[in-house]
Amino acid sequence: MQCDYFDRGVCRSCTLMGQPYADQVLDKEIRTRELLHDAVEAAGGPGAVEWLPAITSPESAYRNKAKMVVGGSVQHPTVGILDHRQRGVDLRHCGICTPGIQRALPVLARFIADAGLIPYDVAARRGELKFVLVTESPDGELMVRFVLRSEGQLPRLREHLAALRSVLPEAVVVTANLLPEHKAVTEGDREVLLTEQATLPMRMGDVTMHLRPQSFFQTNTVVAARLYEQATAWIDEVDPASMWDLYCGVGGFALHAARPGRAVTGIETSREAVRSAGQSAREAGLTDVRFAADDATEHALRARPDAVPELVVVNPPRRGIGVTLADWLEASSVDHVVYSSCNPVTLAKDLARMPSFRLDRVRVLDMFPQTGHLEAVTVLSRR
Repeated sequence: MQCDYFDRGVCRSCTLMGQPYADQVLDKEIRTRELLHDAVEAAGGPGAVEWLPAITSPESAYRNKAKMVVGGSVQHPTVGILDHRQRGVDLRHCGICTPGIQRALPVLARFIADAGLIPYDVAARRGELKFVLVTESPDGELMVRFVLRSEGQLPRLREHLAALRSVLPEAVVVTANLLPEHKAVTEGDREVLLTEQATLPMRMGDVTMHLRPQSFFQTNTVVAARLYEQATAWIDEVDPASMWDLYCGVGGFALHAARPGRAVTGIETSREAVRSAGQSAREAGLTDVRFAADDATEHALRARPDAVPELVVVNPPRRGIGVTLADWLEASSVDHVVYSSCNPVTLAKDLARMPSFRLDRVRVLDMFPQTGHLEAVTVLSRR
């Protein structure tokens, strides 16, 4: 992939830009094999573990969510990142974003100017509009979120909303997020819905997930579909009567693996994500699936012995599942674990704490082309 922003030194966020794509994927596979060496040896050596071919991605136009800093002035806003002096750098034509987002960003930049929204000046700590966050669904619909310092610009947003939607009709969900503090985060706790529609439907095959603001969804829709497909195939081979989906987000693994007679429980700290997952389950008529807002580790520690499932899916953040949950799984009666990891370093550490589980299969997924990040999904079985 070629990127003018990278070539000019304007943006270096995509650290592997310019490296042949096949080499990027190969390096990620090699790194994952090196990190999981001890787990492979414990399973009986390389011949005992099945390494499936890596799942690749389109090299560009793959990222379904753009988190853009708003800088510049009211008349000439920038939508992109900040430079080393905290000044706005415009990236409105970023090539890794999906086509719908690429079309939307210039429209949103014009809207910011037309509506008179005041960009936040990080160095001076004044202004109002901090970020614009855009998510595109598989069907081309958009969720647009304006992150504001205060409610002061809400009347302007409401006043100009109809004009925005007339030029960007794909924006079916529009919100204002309030972030009054000056700190290095992209959103605050309070969300103000500006449209009647509150969720962005994320349709993936036969499963439709509802995405609310402040809910997590995989960044790469194409590869996410393959991830759910692979995990579900492994789950169906085991065919557990009961399973947990820990760190479930909006319910991706739980909703895909749901089957009549299979008791599925999804656990996620975000209440908004749990609301989304519950809505998806109800609309799909899934009566054996439930979701709860809870900490994954605390949920496991509180579980009665007779409530422990046959299989557990974990999809933790980069820090991994951690010592306490890994130790609980090791001591539990769980027979199988499907572990989806965005950080093979912590994956290896977690597997080392669960010697009673044998690593059976591994597959690398290139969820983040042009960067060093990756997803690896594994299946473990009790020895």
